[in-house]
Amino acid sequence: MHAETSGQNADSAHGEPAVAGEAALVRAAFDSAPVGLAIVDPELRWVRANLAFLALTGCSAAELLGHPVADTSLRELGPALRQALAGAQSAELSLGPGVTLRCRRLESDHAAAGVLVTVAADEQVRARLTLLKTAADRIGSTLDADTTCIELARFAVDTGIAEFAAVDLLPGSHSGTVTGRIRLHRAALAATPALTPRLAGLAQPGESVRYGDDSVAAQCLTTGQPVLGEAPAELAAPGGAEQSLAVPLIARGRTVGILWLARPGAAAPEFGGEGLVLIEDLCGHAALSIDNALRYTSSQGVALDLQRALLADPATPHPNLQLATRYLPSGSSSVVGGDWYEAVRLPFGRTLLVIGDVMGHGVEAAVDMSTYRSMLRYTASMDLPPHRILRQLDALISENETARPATCLLALADPNRRRWTFASAGHLPPALITPGLPTELVELPTGPPLGSGLADYAQVTRPLLPAQVLLLYTDGLVERRHEDIDVSLARLADLPLQAGADLEDLLDTVLHQLAATPAQDDTALLAARARPPQEPGRG
Repeated sequence: MHAETSGQNADSAHGEPAVAGEAALVRAAFDSAPVGLAIVDPELRWVRANLAFLALTGCSAAELLGHPVADTSLRELGPALRQALAGAQSAELSLGPGVTLRCRRLESDHAAAGVLVTVAADEQVRARLTLLKTAADRIGSTLDADTTCIELARFAVDTGIAEFAAVDLLPGSHSGTVTGRIRLHRAALAATPALTPRLAGLAQPGESVRYGDDSVAAQCLTTGQPVLGEAPAELAAPGGAEQSLAVPLIARGRTVGILWLARPGAAAPEFGGEGLVLIEDLCGHAALSIDNALRYTSSQGVALDLQRALLADPATPHPNLQLATRYLPSGSSSVVGGDWYEAVRLPFGRTLLVIGDVMGHGVEAAVDMSTYRSMLRYTASMDLPPHRILRQLDALISENETARPATCLLALADPNRRRWTFASAGHLPPALITPGLPTELVELPTGPPLGSGLADYAQVTRPLLPAQVLLLYTDGLVERRHEDIDVSLARLADLPLQAGADLEDLLDTVLHQLAATPAQDDTALLAARARPPQEPGRG
């Protein structure tokens, strides 16, 4: 509202109505101007700022726009703004070396309509900001801490900040400074082509590094400040590393590691002045990205531990059935999901086998998975046929409006009658691996996912043959982005699987042949095979 009002006042200052097209051009010119521009209304509230202004001042649009100047990081500009509103010819404020804010009164009908704030920066400051913008694009491209460290080290070398860079991470985040001998994790190494051969003799990424109490690294961790000094032996380069700098990586008041920089040779420029300011700014940005990645990894670990705790081993089937299961978590691009399996013993030597997948990811999906698993056990205890079990589950889950839908496949094993009975709630088809025959994907009438409230399920029976293996799986095993599901399922059916193989070995073969690396989604597998009936007089 303030921005539009100021724009209208400016357009009407010449006594002519604003034309919509012209107003749009004016706004576009303002927003894309290569110089920093911002507008403050007469009540000293930020109403507009272009990208150049935000970059040069280090502010964000969310921090400024709509807020009183006194409530923002540029509150010191208040006196200069009031001087400009009062009609002063010149009012300005220095933000530091090379950056000056200048204020100019805007008028409409000879009355103050606001203040135009411009930013003047020298060439050195603009070059630093350009470099930091490039760093923001190149560092922190993933939520993997080691990848972020590699991007930081490589950026420092590629841009000429240093000829050698190494990143060492602390084993955990530390508030404030760090004291004592602490073993660090070497996360990244980078060097110019001339120094690359030296990398082979250094501690490599993935290895541990320990520095002495009087080392530059220890001083850096203790003081929380950049420290200049002679490079330790592992950073020494031909001709001697005349310039070495250790910079702490601190994010949100927590130290996450150190960036090592070195410039070999007596003629190397010193780390100092504007260059040191640039390095500290660079480390501040990189430290936030590294900390975000570490926090993400930590939350992933908690969620994965919860998933594994909730996804306990299935109940023991009847002795007439062999069972093997496997759970493969997704890669770092995704949080844990709601994949699950179960086995429920029923009367007369029957075992109900279950595979399911709660839609969505995260702790909530894992918790829903555990809830549905409990519901399944309760419903199965009523000894209903599989399709009626799905109806009951669908009714129970749909009663909760916040419950997530889930696919589910039931397979009732009845070795005494030599029969499988299947029922599906939107799940992928089971696979039957029979000696001497191709792997068969059983065609089933696929009902809606659980939780839809539609409760339209049917069941199919198939012969349970000697030595036959049933394979149940979730979509993480076969689905691939940009690939038709029929192609993915055909790949499974074409696998040369041996029905007589050990079930654990069979699952290893399936995962080795089909599982994506890294896994794109969680994968749960369950394999079952009826045991041969014991001969009379044996056992």
